[in-house]
Amino acid sequence: MKRREFITLLGGAVALPLAARAQESERMRRIGVLLPGTADDAEYQARMATFLQGLQQLGWSDGRNLRIDIRYAAGDANLTRKYAAELVALAPDVILAPGSTSLGPLLQATRTVPIVFATILDPVGAGFVDSLARPGGNATGFIAFEYGLSGMVGTAQADRAKPDASRDPSGSSHCRRDRAVCRDPVCGAVVRGGVAAD
Repeated sequence: MKRREFITLLGGAVALPLAARAQESERMRRIGVLLPGTADDAEYQARMATFLQGLQQLGWSDGRNLRIDIRYAAGDANLTRKYAAELVALAPDVILAPGSTSLGPLLQATRTVPIVFATILDPVGAGFVDSLARPGGNATGFIAFEYGLSGMVGTAQADRAKPDASRDPSGSSHCRRDRAVCRDPVCGAVVRGGVAAD
C-alpha cells in the first residue's frame, strides 16, 4: 500500500467517529493533530495534505464543518507534553497521533478523548492498548508491522537465500539451516549472508 493510500485510509479512520456523530447536530467538529516534526518539514506537509484530501473526499472540510488544530512539537519532549495538554483542553472530537512520541503524552493527558494512532510498532507491548483485537481505553489505530507474518517472511528469506534452508520440522516459524536455529519470537529467522543467524 502506498503512503498516500495509507494516509487516505487513516483519514477515513479518524473521520469515522465524526461521521457516526454527524446526525447528532450540525455543529463544527474538531480534530487535534500532534506531530513530532516541524511545520516546514516536507514529509509532514505532504502527509497533512493527503490527510486533508482524504477528509474532503469523505465530506469534511477544514473551516466549513471541521476545525483542525495542528501542533508541531519539533522533536522536543517538553513541547510534546505541553501541546498534548493544550490539544486535550480544546476538547476535540478526536486526536491524531502519528507515532509513539505523540501517543504517550496524549494518553497521559486524557483517557476520554478518542485518539487514533498511525504506525506504532508494538502498541500492546508499549502499553498503549490492551490488545490489537480489543484496544480498550481511548486509543486505537494502525500498527507498522504484522508480527504474525514475521516467521513466514523469515522462512521465505531463508528459503531464497540457501536452497538447503528449510522450515523447522516442528512446524514453528523458526528457520533451520544445518543446526543453526533462529528462536527470536519477534523477527523470526534472520538471514545474513545466506546463513540463518541465531
